[in-house]
Amino acid sequence: MLRLRLSVNAPKIFKRNVGILAPALQKATDPIQQLFIDKIREYANKSQGGKLVDPTPDIEKERKSELEKLANQFGCAPGTKMSDFPSFSFTDPPIDSGVSKS
Repeated sequence: MLRLRLSVNAPKIFKRNVGILAPALQKATDPIQQLFIDKIREYANKSQGGKLVDPTPDIEKERKSELEKLANQFGCAPGTKMSDFPSFSFTDPPIDSGVSKS
């Protein structure tokens, strides 16, 4: 039953998806559209590594002060990287079986 439905609907789904994706797969003919696409690609290349793109010294200074404020607010030790995900360590408490050996 499912196989029959897929064999009937697969060509429709394929045509619909190709119709939607065809404009995106073609090269941009409008110069403004091409400029936009080029800027998006340039930004994607610059933003690799999770760093700020083209930061000025003022922006870096403000970012550092904000991270220090967060560290003070949450009581972190000096030198702790606030941009890293915290690591957790859970230990299971000892379980007492409740049965005495008498």
